[in-house]
Amino acid sequence: MSATDFKDYYKILGVDKSASESDIKKAFRRLARQYHPDLHPNDRVAEAKFKEISEANEVLSDKDKRQKYDQYGQYWRQMDSGFPGGGGAGGAGADFGNYGNFDEFINELLGRFNTGAGRGARSRTTPGGPSGSFGFENFGGFGGGAGGGFPQGNISADAEAEITLTFAEALKGTEKRLRLNTQENLTVRIPAGTKAGSRIRLRGKGQLNPMTQTRGDLYLMVKLQPHAFFKFEGDQLVCELPITPDEAVLGAKVEVPTPTGMVQVNLPAGIKSGQSLRLKGKGWPLSKGGNGDQLLKVQIVPPKELSDIERECYEKIAANRSFNPRSHLESL
Repeated sequence: MSATDFKDYYKILGVDKSASESDIKKAFRRLARQYHPDLHPNDRVAEAKFKEISEANEVLSDKDKRQKYDQYGQYWRQMDSGFPGGGGAGGAGADFGNYGNFDEFINELLGRFNTGAGRGARSRTTPGGPSGSFGFENFGGFGGGAGGGFPQGNISADAEAEITLTFAEALKGTEKRLRLNTQENLTVRIPAGTKAGSRIRLRGKGQLNPMTQTRGDLYLMVKLQPHAFFKFEGDQLVCELPITPDEAVLGAKVEVPTPTGMVQVNLPAGIKSGQSLRLKGKGWPLSKGGNGDQLLKVQIVPPKELSDIERECYEKIAANRSFNPRSHLESL
């Protein structure tokens, strides 16, 4: 049955969805007398109408069938035949004749029009722009089993969305106001020390599972905007520390930013470019409390422009230098 073949049994009988069994019975009797074939011999329109109201009465006067009809609408017969996880094997008895395969049927049932979601897949969401809204898409949860994609697991109503934070927001924690589709707003608390790749779980804010009529969870996948100084290598907070040639040769004390503020670092004389220094307890906040370490990667940066006195000093160093870093190449 396609979406265009849907029959509104309540409308056919002229009752609303809250109608009692007595109301349904009265409506059927009234319409049956009006359209009974004995009163309209050779009237195909009346005959078709009588069959339609009889079908509606058969479903709505049966408590079990009515419950399935109310829950699944046009697909109640497929559910009544054992799909999914019911009395039938593999959905036996369901009419899939109007569909190329089971996926097409599920696509229509779930209101999506693309395929490819793997077994147990979650729906994904895409950011809706500066307002922070999210639109659900690609609802999944069925695998492609042998013989045309019959269900291999339960529908997952969980959803995923990306949320992008500034370095400061992730470091200190914040609250973000989000809009789900156009109907639901919520405030999300971002804990201090949230890392890129973290998942924030919002219970009951995912998709509606059409089988259970309950909502799954929404998982926010955290991304961080690039920072001018800090970056992550795995779980390690690292930064590149530029120093001058004279600082590398003579050693120096330099100020370095950390997530907890500026600290003074002692550069040992003779430090090499690429050498790393570890600042214990000055890195990213840890979930168990305290902070991790911050790694400084030293980069010796020569000046692009020199004053007259700087050039004179460098020329004197070059003329009197006793150190040759390439001496080991002379014996090759």
